[in-house]
Amino acid sequence: MIKKILLLLLIPFLGISQNINEIFSERGEVYFSFEYNNKNQLNKISDIISVDHKTNSEIAYAYANKKEFSDFLNIGIDYTIIPKKIPSYNNTNKNNWNYYPTYQEYVDMMQAFADSFPSICKIHHLGTLNSGREILTVQISNNVGQKENEPSFLYTSSMHGDELAGYILSLRLIDYILNGYGNNQKLTDLVNNIDIWINPLANPDGAYYGGNQDVWSAIRYNANWVDLNRNYPDPEDGLHPDGNPYQTETNIFLGLADSINFSISANMHGGAEVANYPWDTWSNLTADDNWWQYVSQEYADSCQANSGNGYFNYLNDGITNGWDWYEVDGGRQDYMNYFRYCREFTLELSDNKTPNPNDLPMLWDANYPSLINYMEQSLYGIRGIITDSITGQPLKAKVEINGHDTDSSHVFSNLPIGNYHRHIYQGNYNFTFSKTGYYSKTINATILNNDIVLEDVQLVPFGTTEIIEHNQNEKSPTTYDILGRKSNNKIQISKEGKTLIIE
Repeated sequence: MIKKILLLLLIPFLGISQNINEIFSERGEVYFSFEYNNKNQLNKISDIISVDHKTNSEIAYAYANKKEFSDFLNIGIDYTIIPKKIPSYNNTNKNNWNYYPTYQEYVDMMQAFADSFPSICKIHHLGTLNSGREILTVQISNNVGQKENEPSFLYTSSMHGDELAGYILSLRLIDYILNGYGNNQKLTDLVNNIDIWINPLANPDGAYYGGNQDVWSAIRYNANWVDLNRNYPDPEDGLHPDGNPYQTETNIFLGLADSINFSISANMHGGAEVANYPWDTWSNLTADDNWWQYVSQEYADSCQANSGNGYFNYLNDGITNGWDWYEVDGGRQDYMNYFRYCREFTLELSDNKTPNPNDLPMLWDANYPSLINYMEQSLYGIRGIITDSITGQPLKAKVEINGHDTDSSHVFSNLPIGNYHRHIYQGNYNFTFSKTGYYSKTINATILNNDIVLEDVQLVPFGTTEIIEHNQNEKSPTTYDILGRKSNNKIQISKEGKTLIIE
């Protein structure tokens, strides 16, 4: 009798095991849908599987690898497997950008950009995957490869390998900027004033899963069946929210963000048509929620104005707070905002993840003004250089808005220049500049949208109790302390036309 009971208990699990083996017999990820009761339930399920942006208020769409799907089955929710459809389109007319290149064509195009415009474009080979495919990016600047007093900006696309509208739009954006330099004033100004980085393909193994000749067998995950947009450190869920080690692709972008200090960035996805702004991981609003709504709506409005009816108007007229849509843990967007003090949002560019190539020119016409406008936002707000008041050396200092900043919304100045860039919705703010070993300094400034305030700041190091204004032509210099009071102290050290009295 006991053996019969044990056998009955085992039968369902054996059936599930066989079902899983059948489901994953051809590839290591599965796409499926299921009904859910409420957002809280969906958020809990999203800790197990990768919820897709096609999810609506009643039906969730999701991806899972074999382990994730096994965990999902334990919940006991009915599901429907959505078979992978491999379309067949004619990729012939390359002059109109209505095609997806082979992998080698992609590599050759990226190299050709750098070779054709060596004075303003440089290719960076960020890393090579086990497959031999590379993560590539181009850097565009009038002094390419040199650190300057300008913001660094990043576009990256297709970290989900089957979401490829942004792949082609990024390539075309590179071509558009390079050919427009010196001919189009707006593009020329952007290149002269922004350090621009564009990575068209962040997951080449996913995009070319079926082979290097085409993208029609593309998968969402990488070659290890890991969702790269769940593989980043998370503000709430820690360093490894998905339980996986950092993938090679993830480590490459962690290293890039650590070395470049981007002030604004965006990552391009597909499956919907909406600008998704932070946070994804929790219900907190960012300190700059009004700025995010402003720039997101600016992007959506421009897309709507430059396209046919019905494009880029999903959810709240083309924009959404990430967590309001559904929770994502370990996403690149939240990592960049929280850990790198960068402003990054997620662009969902097409309902069809891998659009018909004939639709790519329409998507370009709709999006390229928005892509340029968002890049231009990196010039706005308050910016300047922070230096040591005695030596003049640049400093890495904290820039914080009193009574405003929270959840890592402050920024830091960047070495070796000492430049800072704080993007903020229009208003009047008190900005405090601080660094260990220095007296803090607070200034008041009024910011306007789509405008810039320049404010260089000198921080006085501890131990400097007197500052003396000294005109070389005056016989008796006037002495002041750091609070601006006149002083009779006679202990003086002369440096660069100023006389300093040191404690």
